[in-house]
Amino acid sequence: MYKDELIQLHQFLVYVLKHLDHEYEVKDECKEYLCLNISPHHIHRTKAEHKYAIFVLSNSISEIIAANNGGTSSNISNGLSELVKRSRKELIRFQNDDALAIQKIEM
Repeated sequence: MYKDELIQLHQFLVYVLKHLDHEYEVKDECKEYLCLNISPHHIHRTKAEHKYAIFVLSNSISEIIAANNGGTSSNISNGLSELVKRSRKELIRFQNDDALAIQKIEM
């Protein structure tokens, strides 16, 4: 998926979260996403950062839906948790690669 498509998906998920916020109190469930400080409007962020934010946000949304629908979608939430873990590892790897590239340039 291209970066601009990820940003559009990110924006859509933010709209879904805002809709859920009107129906339920979701501040506690989306703390992890809010702590990222990555919004769809941050176009300067990397593709990997937006991808990670999308997975974290998707996981938060699935947890909100599972908590308010009797846990019917807990399997989805569990699967998304695994994607969040993998995406975080990928993001850390990209950040480490960027740091190494900067060190080589400075030498």
